[in-house]
Amino acid sequence: MAHLNLRRPQNVNGDFYVDTTCIDCDTCRWMTPEVFYRAGEKSAVYHQPTNEAERLAALQALLACPTSSIGTVEKPTDIKDAQQSFPILVADNVYHCGYHSEKSYGAASYFIQLAEGNILVDSPRFTPPLVKRLEEMGGIRYMYLSHKDDVAEHQKFAEHFQCKRILHADDINGSTREVEIQVTGYEPFALAEDLVIIPVPGHTKGHTVLLYKNKFLFTGDHLAGSEDYKQLEAFPDYCWYSWQEQIKSMRQLANYSFEWVLPGHGRRFYADVDTMRQQLHKCIELMERF
Repeated sequence: MAHLNLRRPQNVNGDFYVDTTCIDCDTCRWMTPEVFYRAGEKSAVYHQPTNEAERLAALQALLACPTSSIGTVEKPTDIKDAQQSFPILVADNVYHCGYHSEKSYGAASYFIQLAEGNILVDSPRFTPPLVKRLEEMGGIRYMYLSHKDDVAEHQKFAEHFQCKRILHADDINGSTREVEIQVTGYEPFALAEDLVIIPVPGHTKGHTVLLYKNKFLFTGDHLAGSEDYKQLEAFPDYCWYSWQEQIKSMRQLANYSFEWVLPGHGRRFYADVDTMRQQLHKCIELMERF
């Protein structure tokens, strides 16, 4: 939990604050930009909530913070309302889980609710309020892991929900050797009628992305929206396998249609199919210049 004696001086006066344990993961800033901003390579509060909507959003960011670096001066009596709000609807039947894990440096996790069985995309924290909500929403059939960095507490989810985990064989290590479905090769893999796993080596050798309904692309650390939400970008400073392979993977990805980019790290990006394809080609051009 956050400590008032560690409150950063960059916070404005008021109830909410960020302390010095912040790791600059960006979670609170993209979730609740009306309250949090970046100051001195960490987050801080620049605007205290002034209405119920802002307060709920600030509490959601507090709960999502992977290092519990957000606190309130007064004990929040409405924290259960914020807990009940997760997972948060993104669009259609796709939800943001919140409760980011420090084990994945605060990567976002998503939940797809399906009649034939729900899918958890990458791993949030295994925390009782979220687990209870996922149980109420029908549990988990598959736990799709985009790559080895964002597996966090996958074992606890697998044991509790008896779900089958999915990860590319090239990203299997000691902690994931018991993953039930290990994707091999570099051809697209159809998990179900509207679900395709696409190998995109680059960030890691076994990185994949998940395409749902030709509309939602869950991209892990392969592709994200920029901080100003104006373009798509990749992360050359955080490419652990091969930048050239990642460029090749991005070119292959340009053959697909989608409207949403939902990353583990970075900002979400939404556009119509044609605009998205244009943005992806611009991203590739920028990658080739690096």
